[in-house]
Amino acid sequence: MKSRKSMVLLFLAVILLSAGTAAGADVTAGVDVNSAYVWRGITFNDGMVVQPSVDVAAGNFGLNVWGNLDVGDYDDTLDSGEFSEIDLTLTYSIDAGPVGLTAGYIEYLFPTTDIGGAPGTREVFLDVSMAPAEGFATGITGYYDFDEVEDYYLNTYVSYGMSLDSGLNIDSSASAGYAGSDVSASGDAGFHEYTLTLGMGYDITDMISASAAIGYTDAIDDDVLPDVKAGGGQDVNFFGGAGIAFAF
Repeated sequence: MKSRKSMVLLFLAVILLSAGTAAGADVTAGVDVNSAYVWRGITFNDGMVVQPSVDVAAGNFGLNVWGNLDVGDYDDTLDSGEFSEIDLTLTYSIDAGPVGLTAGYIEYLFPTTDIGGAPGTREVFLDVSMAPAEGFATGITGYYDFDEVEDYYLNTYVSYGMSLDSGLNIDSSASAGYAGSDVSASGDAGFHEYTLTLGMGYDITDMISASAAIGYTDAIDDDVLPDVKAGGGQDVNFFGGAGIAFAF
């Protein structure tokens, strides 16, 4: 298990490396404040979290550094004011006719705190998407954890976005997940969760944008994703938040 100090140093090093090598690349830094941290239907924190990120895009390549800082302690299971997760994601995207393909690699890091930590793990993924009509997108993403978990997770989705004359952008999406037995919260493979989201964004200037979103998530099969009262990980249904981003 890696120490908290090494995780924080790695987090800062990647940000500095991204900024230092981003000449000619598009760089965006942002921070979101959310009412909860929910991932694939599983509640990691049912209280306020702060989630900073840095994105670097150059050609077909993308690099994202994302962190989750817990403001609340989730019934004394987390350290408030500490990073409980840092993710590093590298992607490569191409268009193959009407189909968009994105391949990626994710490094999950769980820093050690006074409460505890967890071994990091790694995933590879492939996203296949299409735009059947203006504003619409649909696709499926397959993830495979080849380190600690050694199992797969599938997510299918459909989204719609539109821009208003006022400069306001509105996006909505619906997704559903299917988890392998070692990925699911119960140890049973099957349809895991569904999630509905509605978001809005506004470009304040050419470099600064603001956003807000609300979402709802629930288990598709309670045996695959039980709630916390049944020893599972599903706790929060409604969640939302707001953020600000700066483009360089």
